[in-house]
Amino acid sequence: MKKKFILEGLDCADCAAKIEHAVNKLDGVKEATVNFMTQKLVIEGEDEKMPTIMQEAEKIVKKI
Repeated sequence: MKKKFILEGLDCADCAAKIEHAVNKLDGVKEATVNFMTQKLVIEGEDEKMPTIMQEAEKIVKKI
């Protein structure tokens, strides 16, 4: 399953890289990419783990 999110207020390329790296480490994530220019996060992961992945990704984004 693939989900797309808009990262409002993302104004730092280094922060985008940190988010991408941290989300890629989550269990069940096949691939996560952050496009700094469009401020979008795309997560591809296992269907059954997607609700947990989304919750954890939200925590990561808020922390960074």
